[in-house]
Amino acid sequence: MPDNPTISRRDLDFILYEWLDVASLTERERFADHSRESFDAVLDLSEEIAREKFAPHYKTVDSHEPHMLPDGSVEMIPEVGEALEAYAQSGFFAGAFDEKLGGIQLPTSVARASMAIFTSANTSTSGYPFLTQANAAAIVAHGSAEQIDKWVLPMLEGRYFGTMCLSEPEAGSSLADIQTRAEPQPDGTYRVFGRKMWISGGEHELSENIVHLVLAKIPGGPAGVKGISLFTCPSTP
Repeated sequence: MPDNPTISRRDLDFILYEWLDVASLTERERFADHSRESFDAVLDLSEEIAREKFAPHYKTVDSHEPHMLPDGSVEMIPEVGEALEAYAQSGFFAGAFDEKLGGIQLPTSVARASMAIFTSANTSTSGYPFLTQANAAAIVAHGSAEQIDKWVLPMLEGRYFGTMCLSEPEAGSSLADIQTRAEPQPDGTYRVFGRKMWISGGEHELSENIVHLVLAKIPGGPAGVKGISLFTCPSTP
């Protein structure tokens, strides 16, 4: 393994501070508690965890792929769980989110730079928090307060992980052609029927729960993409 298994820090610093001038963002109210020193601290810790926990198993995770056991559970190398636990303990799941949600309100550019460090060290393992953060951000932007409390807060603590279930075998990337349907139930929930594919991190034992965001159509809705809705489907209700 190379001495520096992550993206060049010099390049990252140039992009952030000399080109994008992210330090100037601290003049805005949302980022007023930050400084270049706090941004550097985030990147320093990202490099440390990526180097010590993510990079060492980047080859092993490819040669020992997750596989499903007869009881339906998924077995994978323990280093993945150890790396993600370190990531969660650092608070990085919630880094760019509001303080009221447990985040530290990092600028998106700094949060993405942190993720770039982890991705460069181990694309496979960094995919779990990447998808979880995207899932949480979608619910924060469009979900109810109840959904945020129930699903987002545990994801930002690293207790729940998230996925997105969009494409289907018969439709591929043509979302207008998806056939998955969601039928309303008397209690206000929906029952979802259909098949999805490319569900990265779709089943594992790494978290207490897996929150799937599933595209589906409600019977009687408009044709094409205008009839698509997004449903929260946890592996454990």
